[in-house]
Amino acid sequence: MTQEHTMPTTTLSGMKGAISTLIMGCDNQGTVESAAPVWDAWWEAGGNGFDTAFVYGQGLHESVLGQWLRSRGVADQAQVIAKGAHTPFCLPDAIGEQLAQSLDRLQLDHAPAYIMHRDNEDVPVGEFVEALNALHDQGRIGAFGGSNWSVARFEAANAYALAKGLRPMSILNNNLSLAVMEQPVWAGCITSNTPETLAFLRDSGTAHVSWSSQARGYFFRQGVRTELPEDTSPDTCFDSPANNERRARAQALAAAHGVEAHNIAMAWVLGQSFPSLALIGPRTAQEVATTLPALSLRLSGDELAWLNLEQDERPV
Repeated sequence: MTQEHTMPTTTLSGMKGAISTLIMGCDNQGTVESAAPVWDAWWEAGGNGFDTAFVYGQGLHESVLGQWLRSRGVADQAQVIAKGAHTPFCLPDAIGEQLAQSLDRLQLDHAPAYIMHRDNEDVPVGEFVEALNALHDQGRIGAFGGSNWSVARFEAANAYALAKGLRPMSILNNNLSLAVMEQPVWAGCITSNTPETLAFLRDSGTAHVSWSSQARGYFFRQGVRTELPEDTSPDTCFDSPANNERRARAQALAAAHGVEAHNIAMAWVLGQSFPSLALIGPRTAQEVATTLPALSLRLSGDELAWLNLEQDERPV
């Protein structure tokens, strides 16, 4: 693949080195043979971020990623985000045990970033903070945070860390897409595209890593979308009059910029005023290529607000 777009990178508190702000989701490749063309294209395009989880493919997807990293000799250069402690095992004691298995599958000695896959509000936040800090102090994880955590719980966890002189969580990993998630894609999922959460992220400068950053294909033309199960399809989880308007605005802006609507939607995620990273899930090298034009877009603050229905008049 010819590299036509510069891959932006950022740093995360607790992680050594920089990570690409686009991150390759690794939950849809079951063999190294199928994964290699996609991940090779990703690496050639400048992407070094990979996201995986203890529960993906019952461990298969972590193993496939580990094999590819070793076969390409890039295990020390890749920035892998590992996730664990998914419901019903979202418990402080499960984090270390699952992490050990994940690192074994990935053939890594540490996870550059680690994210709890869910929250468990029956557990005091301090217990999670203590468990994560222990693993960080052992050198087994770098940056860490929570996926599908409410702002209230996230703030409470970091208040506990501050009071105890511990490292706070530095990553919030909820859904953040231009289309607002109207129905949870999976049980326990949370959207960050709300005025309150966006304000928190802007005011605090917290790094946000979005899953389903392209709203599961909501901004793609019919016939181009990847077929997904009906209960988690883009129309089931994201369709609404407001999101239809967001899509229409993305299409209008795409025509002006000479790109596709999904590139505008991705640029909206990456263009936030706080550190905003986005997971993508291409299944082919061509799908990697069609994502990259978003990297060349620099949307203005007025364009970002107009796309998200925060102002009525289209910027000139």
